[in-house]
Amino acid sequence: MFVPRLCQRAVTHTGRACICLGIWLGAGCIALWSAAAVEPPSNYDPQVAALLAQMTLDEKIGQMTQADSEALKDKSGVQKYFLGSVLSGGGHAPAENDAKGWLKSCDEFRSWALKTRLKIPLLYGVDAVHGHNNVDGAVIFPHNIGLGATRDPALVEKAARVVEAEVAGTGIQWAFAPCVAVARNECWGRTYESFGESTELVSELGAAEIRGLQGRQLSDPTSVLACAKHFVADGGTADGVDQGNALCDEATLRKVFLAPYVAAVKAGVGSIMVSYSSWNGQKMHGNKELLTRVLKGELGFEGFLVSDWAAIDQLSPNYKWDVAESINAGLDMVMVPNAPGTSNNYVEFIQDLKESVGEGKIPMSRIDDAVSRILRIKFQMGLFDKPYTDPELTAAVGSAEHREVARECVRESLVLLKNSDHALPLSKNLKHLHVMGQAADDIGMQCGGWTISWQGKAGPTIHGGTTILAAIRKTVAPDVEVTYSATGERGHGADAVLVVVGEMPYAEKDGDRKDLRLSATNAALIARAKQTGAPVITVMISGRPLILDSALAQSDALVEAWLPGTEGQGVADVLFGDYKPTGKLPRRWPLNNQQLSATAALNEKPLFPYGFGLSYDSLPSKRSTAKADIGPTSE
Repeated sequence: MFVPRLCQRAVTHTGRACICLGIWLGAGCIALWSAAAVEPPSNYDPQVAALLAQMTLDEKIGQMTQADSEALKDKSGVQKYFLGSVLSGGGHAPAENDAKGWLKSCDEFRSWALKTRLKIPLLYGVDAVHGHNNVDGAVIFPHNIGLGATRDPALVEKAARVVEAEVAGTGIQWAFAPCVAVARNECWGRTYESFGESTELVSELGAAEIRGLQGRQLSDPTSVLACAKHFVADGGTADGVDQGNALCDEATLRKVFLAPYVAAVKAGVGSIMVSYSSWNGQKMHGNKELLTRVLKGELGFEGFLVSDWAAIDQLSPNYKWDVAESINAGLDMVMVPNAPGTSNNYVEFIQDLKESVGEGKIPMSRIDDAVSRILRIKFQMGLFDKPYTDPELTAAVGSAEHREVARECVRESLVLLKNSDHALPLSKNLKHLHVMGQAADDIGMQCGGWTISWQGKAGPTIHGGTTILAAIRKTVAPDVEVTYSATGERGHGADAVLVVVGEMPYAEKDGDRKDLRLSATNAALIARAKQTGAPVITVMISGRPLILDSALAQSDALVEAWLPGTEGQGVADVLFGDYKPTGKLPRRWPLNNQQLSATAALNEKPLFPYGFGLSYDSLPSKRSTAKADIGPTSE
C-alpha cells in the first residue's frame, strides 16, 4: 500500500527562515507553499494551566459549548452558562444587518462573557466563506472554485486580508474558512466551496487563505481565526452526496484528502471543523483514530476542533451517548445551535456533558485537554488583553479599495473556453449590443449560495456591487446602444448578442444534483440568441461545470465566470479586453452526465481538461503558466 510521505526542508526566502512543505509522490517532492514560521499555540500553555486550575467543571463545559445567536434570545445566557463561543449561522443576522449593526450585536454578546467570574473572553464565529457574506453591504468575492481558476496564491491571500479586515470590522474574530475539500464529483452541492479537484492546488490556496485571514500573528489587531473545513474527505463522498460516505483506502485518504490539512496545520491554522460525512461507514464526528491520533498526534495540530452545525446528533438516536462519543473522539467545542425548548439544545448538551463526566464516561483529562486547546487560541489571539474590536475598522467594510481587490479576483477567475473568429474581446464602440438572460442583471445569482441567507437567492439580495449588465453599460462608449431582455426578446439587428446563463443560488445539500445539464430555459435562450444571426457570446454563472450539449456549438464565444460575487465589473474587464483571460479550469469539464462518476472522470476524455483556458492571443501569459505543474492527484 502506497502512503505519501510528508517532507519539510528549510529554505531561504527574502532573508527569512521559512518552511517549505511538500508531498512525496514517488518521483520527488512538489513544493506546496512557503511561509515564515508560525508561533505555536503551545507557547501559551503556562497561562492556560494557571487559568484552568481556577475553573470549575461548569466553567470548563461552557468553554466547550458554542450556541447560535438565534437560539440565545436572551444574551445573558452567555454569562449564565459560561459560554465560550457564539456563532451566527447562515442568514442569522442581527436586526440591523449592516456593519454597525453587527458590531453592536457582537459587542453585546461579548460584554456578557466579561461579566463571568473569570472574565474569559467570548469567541464569535461566522461563515465568511467568500467575503463577509452575511453582512449587507460587505464585499462578496468569487466562491473558491473561481479563486481556484486564478492559480494565484498571492491573490487569494490578498483577498483573504480584505475578508479579515471586514470580519474584524464587525466585531467578529473567527471565520469558518477556508474550505479545503478536494471536490471529486460535480454533483456535490458544495463543489463551488472547493478550490478544485487537485490536492496540490487546494493545499496551496487553502494555506494562502489561512495566512491572509490570520495575518502575521493571531494577535494582530485585524487578525481573524481561520477554520479549515471539513475534516476529512467531505469532497470525496460516493456519488457526490452531501454528508455522505467516502469509500477509499487509507492511502487514498492520505494522498488526496488529508494533504490539505497538513498544509493548513503548517500554515498555523488555529481551528478545524469536522465533517458531517463518513469514511468507510464511520461518521467523522466519532472517529477517534483520525481526530485524535492522526490530526492531533501525527500532524501535531495544537489548535482546537469544532463540530459542524448540530452534527453530533447524527451519530445515534441517543443524544447523551452522542455527546460522550464525540468528545472522547477528540471534539473540543461543539456547535449546538438549537434553542432551549427544542431537542438537543445547548442547555441539554451542557447537562449531558456534565453528567457524562460525573458518570465516568468522559475522563476529566479529556475535558481539560479540550478546554486547554480553546484557551490556547484565545491567549494567542490576545483576546484577554483586547476582547473588543477597534470600531474604527468598521468604516472600511464594503469600501472602494476592498471592491477593487474583489474585481481583480473576478477578472483573473474567468476561463475562456471558446472564442471562434475572435468574437471576443468585444469592441467598446459597437453600435448595438443586446444582452439576454436574468443572470445578466441579478446580483443574487452572481453571488450564489452563502450570501445574506444560507442558500442564497436571486434578486437584489445585497446592497453595493455591480451587476454584469451595469458593468457593461459603464464600460462601453456613451453612444453605444445596450438593450436588455431577461427572456431574450429584441435581439435582431444587434452587432453582437451577449447571453448570461447559469444556476439559481443554492448551498449544501439543496445543491446536490444528479443531472447537470444546462436548464432547458437557458438552452432555449442561447438558441434564441443564435437565431439573431449576430455573434453569440455566452457567459456562464455557475458553481460548477455544467453539461453544455448544443450550447457550446451555438456560442461563438463561451466564458465560465463561476460565481463572481458583487463585482461584475471584473467580468466586463475581460469581455471588452481591458484584461486578457488568464483563468485555467480548476477541474475537468465533463462531456455528459455519465462522466460525473469518479471512475469515468479519470478514464474518459472530458469536454475540456483540467487546466484548460484560452486567452486573446497565441502566447499564454507568464502568470497563467506559473502553476502548470500543479495538476490533479489521481487515486
